[in-house]
Amino acid sequence: MTPLKRHRFITFLLLFACLLLSLSTGAQRRRRNSTSGNDTLKVDSTIVDTLGVAALPVDTVAPKKKQPLDAPVVYEANDSIVFTEGGYAHLFGDGKVNYEKIELTSAVITMNMDSSTVFARGVPDSVGVEKGTPIFKDGETPYESKIMRYNFKSKKGFINNIVTQQGEGYVTSEESKKGANDELYLRHGRYTTCDNHEHPHFYLKLSMAKVRPKKNVVFGPAQLVVEDVPLPIAIPFGFFPFNSSYSSGFIMPTYGDEMNRGFYLRDGGYYFAISDRMDLKLLGEIFTKGSWGLSAQSNYNKRYKYSGNFNASYLITKTGEKNMPDYMVTKDFRIAWSHRQDAKASPNSSFSANVNFATSSYDQRNLSSLYNPQQYSNNTKTSSVSYSRNFPEIGLNLSSTFNISQNTRDSSISVTLPDLNVSLNRIYPFKRKKSVGDERWYEKISLQYTGQMTNSINTKDNLILKQGLNKWTNGMQHKIPVSATFTLFKYFNVVPTFNYTERWYMRKVEQSYDPTAQNSVRRDTINGFNRVYNYDMSLQVNTKMYGFYKPWKKLFGDKIEMIRHVFTPSVTMSYAPDFSVSSYGYVKSYTYTDEKGEVRTKTYNPYEGLPYSFSPSGKSENFTFSIDNNVEMKVKSDKDTTGVKKISLIDQLGANISYNAAAKERPWSNLSMNLRLKLTKSYTFNMNAQFATYAYEFDENGKVVDSKRTEWSYGRFGRFQGYSGSFSYTLNNDSWKKWFGPKDEKDSKDKDKKNENLDEYSDDENDTKEDEDKSGLRKTEKAAIDPDGYMAFKMPWSLSLSYSYSIREDRTKDINIKSMRYPYSITHSLNASGNIKLGSRWNINYSSGYDFNTKEMSMTTVNISRDLHCFQMTCGLVFGPFTSYNFSIRANSSMLTDALKWDQRSNTGSAVNWY
Repeated sequence: MTPLKRHRFITFLLLFACLLLSLSTGAQRRRRNSTSGNDTLKVDSTIVDTLGVAALPVDTVAPKKKQPLDAPVVYEANDSIVFTEGGYAHLFGDGKVNYEKIELTSAVITMNMDSSTVFARGVPDSVGVEKGTPIFKDGETPYESKIMRYNFKSKKGFINNIVTQQGEGYVTSEESKKGANDELYLRHGRYTTCDNHEHPHFYLKLSMAKVRPKKNVVFGPAQLVVEDVPLPIAIPFGFFPFNSSYSSGFIMPTYGDEMNRGFYLRDGGYYFAISDRMDLKLLGEIFTKGSWGLSAQSNYNKRYKYSGNFNASYLITKTGEKNMPDYMVTKDFRIAWSHRQDAKASPNSSFSANVNFATSSYDQRNLSSLYNPQQYSNNTKTSSVSYSRNFPEIGLNLSSTFNISQNTRDSSISVTLPDLNVSLNRIYPFKRKKSVGDERWYEKISLQYTGQMTNSINTKDNLILKQGLNKWTNGMQHKIPVSATFTLFKYFNVVPTFNYTERWYMRKVEQSYDPTAQNSVRRDTINGFNRVYNYDMSLQVNTKMYGFYKPWKKLFGDKIEMIRHVFTPSVTMSYAPDFSVSSYGYVKSYTYTDEKGEVRTKTYNPYEGLPYSFSPSGKSENFTFSIDNNVEMKVKSDKDTTGVKKISLIDQLGANISYNAAAKERPWSNLSMNLRLKLTKSYTFNMNAQFATYAYEFDENGKVVDSKRTEWSYGRFGRFQGYSGSFSYTLNNDSWKKWFGPKDEKDSKDKDKKNENLDEYSDDENDTKEDEDKSGLRKTEKAAIDPDGYMAFKMPWSLSLSYSYSIREDRTKDINIKSMRYPYSITHSLNASGNIKLGSRWNINYSSGYDFNTKEMSMTTVNISRDLHCFQMTCGLVFGPFTSYNFSIRANSSMLTDALKWDQRSNTGSAVNWY
């Protein structure tokens, strides 16, 4: 072997020996590590040899393989993350851990990677208040606590001082366990609807409870605590539902007592969640003295189609004692239905209903109406169901209405079924389809059609179903007006009109003399088709005249640019024949012999009392004269963009009177005048008055009657017959400052400065409100500061005043023989209503009135309410014909409002003496 080959062989042997030595050393190190892991019972799956040959002699049972989590655990912290031995991770400074739908935030979080457990707590600040306490969120349900331990695998945990919101309330507990199915087992817990859950105004002290989030809570013995004072009110167990979805359920009744009917449970029942478009609520009430009632309420709504509600109730009222004279049983019912069709559902048709039908004594028997003065004193109820349909292609409109009017004072009822109206839009029958050149005179002629049909009855409410069809009154009416408008001499408008009216009746009443009949008149109803008609024609001429006046600048200044006066005179000539002639069928007559043996003739209308009845009064040749005036002023204005502003001085001043040339006596009508003034943007003054044309005189019996001589013949203006009107105005903080506030420049600057300060504080207030909304706590407001640094005084209030008056001739008094005028009497009254807010939680509403003629106060109501944070206190006082009072304190929560309450009210069976 050559020396070169020998050296290569030796080098190869040395390298092979070094390799064997390194492998032996690594095997010994692995064997030591494996032995050490079995002693501490901690096995790292990343280090254990997959072959497991060296470990078998030490432990014959192989270690169980760890089950991995279903999703990765994501964690973060604002300050730092520290990893320590044993698989621990410590998160400091707003730590956050996310696993699937679970989210945990806290100031300090400790995680064990191996056991999948987490521990969270808050940290105290410089004053000892804990900050950054754990907030655990599983899905959409958050839990607040001070200390929390949780296992991601088992989904179980232990929570100290938990706070969670369920429905309208808060559930808190000193110690609680969270189960795998998100249920909570509580010990020493609380349930309250007060948003200040750390120090609630009231709560139920729960010894033990089980909470299923968003479903319910079941608890054992519980006691009511108000303002940290335990009350002697306890229950052995309880149940609160927390179903946030639309679902069915029981409705808890309210309790109380009423003098005539005894103790009661009312407004309890069951709610049926039928579908997303409809629901049903069945309620009942029962009294210890035998009275009871049932009601059904339903709401329905189909988007873009229709919406409405239906309410039906039935009452059995028993008063007095059995086998006694005052014992009485009454049966009452009420049906209310409101329906509205969406405008988008059908552009050419509509259906609506507003039904409020009840027996005459229902409001006197219903407990809810007894303490509502407006409802209790209302004697009239109206109901209507209407349908309309239009056909734009032919211009035809159809509408039908079903009406019911009730008077609960005398139990009378008026029913109209149906009231049908048919109308045809104005058409121009002579208008050319393809017009060439100027419009011809006959093309301006137009006509319309309006048809009406009605079927009605007036009777008592207990006889409505017993009346036959022959007791109903019905009729039809057709109207066809024909008119045109022409221009004469460029300035005059000429409007000729012809009106034709026809009436159809299915019966008429013939009268004849019968000494044995009542009032010696025999009335015979003759069924059959009857047709009568009438017509009239008129010609109107009107024009407009304008007058302008520029005031003298030296006297009125240069702000007034111009005053314009518009004068509109009109003359109308109308003619109608004498329809009292027997050939037209409106008037018939019969003869009879009076007590003196003289033969007399009595005329009558066989269609009197029927719908659309027409009473002819002879031939008519009327000339009507009317005038209208309008005065406006144009002034310079820097506030208007055009530089000028129009001011209405007299919006309308008009008068009209007519003369009947065919009348043999008293041809002049009364003079009618009207005045309209726009005093402010929100108020317009209207006045309508009449002046009698003919003077008074004494007849042969000494009675005052209208003479045939006019007031003008005596040198007097027409006799003023009266006028009525009303005025209303609302005073509040803003209007008071506007009328009586400071006007000078200094005050304006202070006001601007105040607004700036208020704006500055309002920004902070808005920010505060946003924070409060996010936290779910009660909204509060920051106090506003005035420019002097003091708290701004604010007390919102409003006062609405309404004054109504009427001036009429008082014919109950003697007439003045010299002037032949009756004295005038004034009837006027004043009504007031408004509200005052004494702070942010006190509210007072009031309404009253005074009659100056009777010198008595009208019914006065005062309602006082106080927001007690978790409770609401209300007090209602009624003075007048229906004097009563009621006082109530109840929880604001809709779930507890019928359970936690105290009501006190006056008994309806006894009078209340206030003084």
